[in-house]
Amino acid sequence: MTIADLELVPEGTPNSQRVAVLQEPFHIDMAHAAIPEPGMDEIRIKVRYVGICGSDLESYRGIRRPEFLSTPSRLGHEVSGIIDKVGAQVRGLQVGERVTCRYVWGAFAEYIVCKPFNVHTVSERLQDEDISPIEVLPGILHAVERAQITPNTDVLIMGQGVSGLVMTQAAALFSPRSLVVTDLKEKNLELAKRYGATHTYQLSGEDAQSMDTLRAEFPDGFEAVIPCLLEGNGMMDALECCAFAGRIILYGCIAPCDDFDWLKLHRKRVDILTTEPKRDIDMRRWFTEGVNLVEQGLINLSEMVTHRFPLSEIQTAFTQRDEGPADSIHILIDCTQ
Repeated sequence: MTIADLELVPEGTPNSQRVAVLQEPFHIDMAHAAIPEPGMDEIRIKVRYVGICGSDLESYRGIRRPEFLSTPSRLGHEVSGIIDKVGAQVRGLQVGERVTCRYVWGAFAEYIVCKPFNVHTVSERLQDEDISPIEVLPGILHAVERAQITPNTDVLIMGQGVSGLVMTQAAALFSPRSLVVTDLKEKNLELAKRYGATHTYQLSGEDAQSMDTLRAEFPDGFEAVIPCLLEGNGMMDALECCAFAGRIILYGCIAPCDDFDWLKLHRKRVDILTTEPKRDIDMRRWFTEGVNLVEQGLINLSEMVTHRFPLSEIQTAFTQRDEGPADSIHILIDCTQ
């Protein structure tokens, strides 16, 4: 979402809100804008928490292509909040209901407006911190379905950040023969073991691209490889680890890739499958399924939250997310502060 969507006003203007604006790579400022009014078929949400997603980080770093995002722009899409106002034509949603959002950008703000399609109500049993990461679940559930996991499938999930840890929990529900995960951080791998990983590999910065030990212990490769990494160059490792006639589920590694062996892909007869649902109704189905899994205790989201920053300190929060210290997994922005 660009700042063209905002009615910017001076600080202290009545009925205004704070919004975060990415001015250029690595530089986020606070601005003030009029609180938006919902249209007849829209709702307004008072935002509580917004998680810093990998896509936010890529945009912050300037990696996303100009046709997707240009600066100045607004980031943030992993939302937990409360319905604050309802348009006259909206039915079924009420003021005061707690919601999670999907496909809503520009949420590092105090208020956002969107369509009912973009929200899902959640149980009062859930904590606010459990709600915002639900946004990643539709794509993750689609990914594990496309992986065609059975009790005879060896699965490799590359990366155990927030999405990777959720992917591990979802893949474990499909009962794979082996559920192998990799990451740089010991803390993340410890969580992955609790979430169903059968094998974990901690990679150092020096050999993170080679993955020689893993390939030696699984010489036939994996029928399903799911990269959950930001860097596009991880696709070379994904191909190396994929079994003959296997499949790579392209959840991550969607950044530019320096080199890729298309001939090896052809020789190994590997399929590359994307993970964004092509039909709105499918996205909605996985959205509902994801909410149900969290509400029923089958997907744990709260243990990944390691840091919380007020909206006023969003630049500091992004700096920490970018540097990725060992004790950091998921960072939430509290938009009420």
